Amino acid sequence: MEAIIRPTAAAAAELVAQVIERELRAHPHLVLGLATGRTMEAVYARLVRRHREAGLDFSLCATFNLDEYVGLSPADPHSYRHYMNRHLFQQVNIDSRNTHLPDGQAPDLDAECARYERMIRQFNGLDLQLLGIGRAGHIGFNEPLSALFSRTRVKALSPATLAQNAPLFGSGTSMPRRAITMGVGTILEARRLLLLATGEDKAEIIARAVEGPITAMISATALQLHARCTVVVDEPAARQLQGADYYRWIFANEPEWEAYR
Repeated sequence: MEAIIRPTAAAAAELVAQVIERELRAHPHLVLGLATGRTMEAVYARLVRRHREAGLDFSLCATFNLDEYVGLSPADPHSYRHYMNRHLFQQVNIDSRNTHLPDGQAPDLDAECARYERMIRQFNGLDLQLLGIGRAGHIGFNEPLSALFSRTRVKALSPATLAQNAPLFGSGTSMPRRAITMGVGTILEARRLLLLATGEDKAEIIARAVEGPITAMISATALQLHARCTVVVDEPAARQLQGADYYRWIFANEPEWEAYR
């Protein structure tokens, strides 16, 4: 794992968008793992702009999202399919047949989870998985006590996740209490991981995820086991990182990041 600190949330989102753009231009058949949430909107907006202004081509790539709420239809404005259509898929030239999310309305949810795993394998796995992090330290909806080798499955959402996401559903709308999520093991099989976190409210959990012990109570700590995982944060989210000076040095001096400086 490596951590990259950028001065602002905008600069952090820009770096993540640059990494995705570079990978997609180099590998047009890229298999992308995608995430949702407010933090990701800035990344997708930048990718859409690159498509419109610089010809970034999505026509040959495929995508797999981390998760979807159980019980929501794709047309529901709170579903992650609706989110992805709005923020990315309908704004670029991606083939909708190559955009994959779990079916939260499947009559047999266990069978749907197994089908999703098979689909990922049929595409030869994920080349680049984009991740956010919840305040409880989850990646996807891998809540506390998620096994580090878990696969795509149904998870009951924790009180912390329900409290964090409930405002997005507004008054009078009930938030689902379960979701289908890629497992921690599924995520770790991606060839490259890229996690974005911004804001001071993420500072404590980022420090625990990056520098703390590996534990099933915080699924993001499993990313320490990955051979090629990059965590990109802004200065507020980096405030509790003990190695912050070293992480800044990495971005300023390592040849891998020269093209992004």
